[in-house]
Parts: sequence; structure tokens; C-alpha cells
Amino acid sequence: MTTTHDQTPPPPPHGDPPRDRPAGPEALAPPHADGPPARPPLWDRRFTLYFTARTVSLVGDAMMPVAAALAVGALYGISGVGLVLGVWTGTFVLLVLFGGVFADRFGARRMMVGADLVRVLTQGVLAAAFFTGPPPFWLLVTTAAVAGAAVAMFLPGVNGMVPLVARDPQRANATLKVADALAHLLGPASAGLLIALTSAGTVYAIDAGTFLLSALCLALIRLAPGGASADGTTGADATVPRASSLRRDLRQGWHEFRSRTWMWAVILIWVVYGVLIFGPLVPLSSALIGDRLGPDAYGLAVSFLGVGTVLGGLLALRTRPARPLAAGAVAMALYTALPLCVALDAGLPGLLAGHALGGGALAFWSVMWATSVQTHTPPAVLNRVTAYELAGSVSGIALGQILAGPATALFPPGGLLLVSAGTCLAGSVALLATPAIRGLRRAGPPRDATPPVGD
Repeated sequence: MTTTHDQTPPPPPHGDPPRDRPAGPEALAPPHADGPPARPPLWDRRFTLYFTARTVSLVGDAMMPVAAALAVGALYGISGVGLVLGVWTGTFVLLVLFGGVFADRFGARRMMVGADLVRVLTQGVLAAAFFTGPPPFWLLVTTAAVAGAAVAMFLPGVNGMVPLVARDPQRANATLKVADALAHLLGPASAGLLIALTSAGTVYAIDAGTFLLSALCLALIRLAPGGASADGTTGADATVPRASSLRRDLRQGWHEFRSRTWMWAVILIWVVYGVLIFGPLVPLSSALIGDRLGPDAYGLAVSFLGVGTVLGGLLALRTRPARPLAAGAVAMALYTALPLCVALDAGLPGLLAGHALGGGALAFWSVMWATSVQTHTPPAVLNRVTAYELAGSVSGIALGQILAGPATALFPPGGLLLVSAGTCLAGSVALLATPAIRGLRRAGPPRDATPPVGD
């Protein structure tokens, strides 16, 4: 997740050209009086390379849960899968704040390329291990820890890169969300088919290849001189001296995060969501739907979740609410349908509709949230602020996953999902009842961010 600022940045001085008009000779032409100004182009070389990097990486990421469940589970059981995933998540949560500091110090693009190359190594080692025989458990745990650390260095920069490669962050975020949804539609099915036809080593080898292609595309991006140097160092380097201490950088990021009421308020709500909704949803719903209608029905429901995510991303691509987080909070109320339809033992049509509605609602919120963070947070601290919100969001989900199993020993799974549905609805009300969240208005890129020059 990502967030925005409590106050809309002041408009540019009257002498500055509007943000959505070019800064070259075209800016001298009078604006059209008979309609709104044209949107800046999205698909230039810079965004195309970034989109390709993210898309291929997301496809590889979407294949991994299936590979872990089938390949690792077949060797070391459910507890083995849980430990491997837990090590990955724990390493990520422990290091993501440092990833935000390093992205602001050394440049988001540089950190992302390095993290991709590390994951080429970890996935390549696992591919070779699966090709030559069952890998030892210590190798699976070690590579999970290294990969989790790499993701902690990678993800904080994802948010900060978008304003540097796209003049229109909302369109870029919506387009990336659609790609994310399509990746999660195709990735799991492809992984299952490849494991059935070949071996788990093939899936890990393909995953290594996706990270290599992602690193190549990111390395080829050339950023505008005003917003970032050609080597990928963002504008944050001008305000975060290399000699500054790590502790000072972390404190500055915390101060920026804490000073935005709408931001920490959303993350507090999202931590509760993680513990009571997102964390337990997958294990509980997969068990309930699988036992009642079979595993194929659960797979179909997950596919409809992806379909809804695509539709939600497309809706976010076309709409521009004046208060994006308020609109996103209304959408999140619709997410209640997902845990509710599972808890009430709905038939297959009801399950598919509930999952599609939930996917669309979460996708729309995600685009509104990411765009708000990018356009209301100064570029010099954007990566560190993103790291704090990632740490809060992921820690809640991890805790929910850990507690899901013990909770089923005390309460029926259907009852727990009713709690999830009630929490979702109450959280949406809390989002709308918080003035700083409800009143946050849509804004253009931050004033100190220089939009990319055209290619």
C-alpha cells in the first residue's frame, strides 16, 4: 500500500506552466478553451521499460506461491512451506525500513536493479538444486531469507519510481494494477502446469529469467536530469547527504510518516485489516470452499478475484475523484462481499460474484492510495515513507496468517470470516469518519518533482 499528504501542496506560481502542459515551445500555444487540456502521453520509452520490468517480475512472483506449495510441500509438508514463507516475510519486515533509506540515498532504480540481480542468483540456485535432486531444507530457508532481504531493498523504490517515469501517476498506477492482476491470473496456472509437465526446477529457472529481464529493463531507463540522473539516482540524493547517519535518515522518514495524519491513520486501520481480514482470508476460505465445493471451485473463485482486479484497475484508469481516499473507502466497503459470501456458504455463482466484487474494490483503493502517496509526499523522502507503510501493512498480514491456525481451534472458520466481513465494513466507516482521510484532495505531482522529459 501507499499513501498521501494531509494538505494539498500549493499551486505553482502564476508564471509557471501548468503541470499537464509541456515545458518546451508547445507551452507558448494558447490552451484550448473548448475542453480540458489533453492528458500527457503515458507510453513513452521510459514508462514502457518500467512497465515491462514490473510485469515480467510480477508474473514470476505470481508463480512462486504455487511452486512453494507444490514443490516444497511435497518434500517437507505444510510446516515446511510455512517456515520457508515465514522466513521470507520476517526478513522482509525486518529490513524494509533500511531499504527505504538506501533507495533515498543511492537511488530507487539502482537498488531495484541490484535486488533483481540478487534474486536471479537465489532463484537460479534453487532451479539447479531442484534439477539435480531434492534440495536440502537449509538451502530453501537460506534462499528465502536472502530473497526476502532483496525484496525489502526493491519494494520501497517501486512507489518512488512511478512519478519519475510517468507524468500522470494515476494512469500509470492503474495500468500497473491491471498488469498485476493479469500476472496473478496467468502465473499460478502456468506454474501448476509447468510442475506437472516438467519439474519445479523449470518454474524457478523461469522466475530467475524474469528477474534478469526486469533488471535489464530498469538499467536501460534514463531519467530526466532535473528529477534523476542518467544512472538512476533520484532527487533524494540532493537532500540526503551520504555522510548522514542511518539512524537520522530513519528518524526523518518516521517524522514525515507521522506528520501526515491521513497516512498513519490509514496504516493503523490496515494493520487491523491485515490481522482480521487479509491474513486469515486465504487459509480459511481455501479450506471452507475446498471442503464444500472442491479445490477446482476455489481455484475458479481466485480467478474471478483476478478478473475483478482487472476491472477495478480499468475503472481507476478512467475516473479521477476529487477526494481519492474517500472514493477508495467507499469501494472498500464492497470488499465486505468477499469474506461474507464464503462465511455464508454461498453457491458457486455467489462466490464468483463476491470474489470479483472484492477484487475490483481492492484494486480501485490500491490505485487511489498509491497515487495519493506519490503526489503528496516530497520525492526526497518518498521511498522511506513507503517503507514505513509497507512495514505496517505487511506486519499485520503476517500476524493474521500466524494466528489463523490457532484461531480455528477456538472458533469455527465461518464465524471467523463473519468477523472479517464486519471488520471490513467497520474499517470503511472509520476511513470515511476520519477528516484527514475523507478530506484529502487529488493533487498533481509534488512541486519539487521534475516530470520526465519526453523521449
